[in-house]
Amino acid sequence: MPWTPELFSAPVLQRVQEKWARRLVTVPFFDGLLAGDFDALVGSFAGEPELHHPVRGRIRGARAFKAYVTETNAWFRQRNASVENVEYVVAGHRGFVEVVLHLDGETGRLGLPVAVISDKQSDGRIVELRIYYSSWPLTGRHANRPPVLQPDPELHETGVIAKYQRALAAGDVDAIVSAFEPDGYAREPAGGEHVHAGADGVRAYYELLFSNDGGIGLEHCALIDDERACALEYNLVRWGQTELPPQAGVAVYVRGQSGMLAAARIYDDVDPPFDFP
Repeated sequence: MPWTPELFSAPVLQRVQEKWARRLVTVPFFDGLLAGDFDALVGSFAGEPELHHPVRGRIRGARAFKAYVTETNAWFRQRNASVENVEYVVAGHRGFVEVVLHLDGETGRLGLPVAVISDKQSDGRIVELRIYYSSWPLTGRHANRPPVLQPDPELHETGVIAKYQRALAAGDVDAIVSAFEPDGYAREPAGGEHVHAGADGVRAYYELLFSNDGGIGLEHCALIDDERACALEYNLVRWGQTELPPQAGVAVYVRGQSGMLAAARIYDDVDPPFDFP
């Protein structure tokens, strides 16, 4: 996801396919954005372009979308941006991509983890895009993003994803640790050094997360799952004993060879209700 490949020129497609080392069903988000082919980007939508941005909110219509593309390309050039590909999943009419944007910052290079979710029609045209990242690496503060989606009461996870979600809501550290592979890891929204690997690292991280007298309550909104990796979009509504205004996020879970979690990568922008190192 998300861009329609036949709308791009042959040289652009060749560069993208060489980068990903495979023939792609769609052109990934940032590859298409950096190509700068505005007609191909707009033409990939079923109707008016619609994108939900963590800071700018909803961007709708060709004029607003063109301004976003122009501004983003200029920002990438200013920050000397490069894209590290992490994950790419297409499942039915939905998909997601994860990258780390490497950018020039005030004190050197920084990494910004970004996830992009797409919903599509049966003909492959985009209905809408939703971008998730934390503002912390860029600004040193959280943006506290309002909901993008509403909870889906009929959404039910299975297997290790369901086990993890039950443990997260209950604040059960032992159950969380047992949901991971022995060398599995959890990555905070800020990315970079905020990765907690192995049983000891995972345990220490979730003990800290649950130190506000309880687990983390999520409203589950949408799920994309190809049985290896899945993305769960949610609204965070409770952190321990503290009720919070609903705030949007997504988490990507990757299963290892045993079926347990090899990785949990989180993309939200929530201020902890307690001192969080």
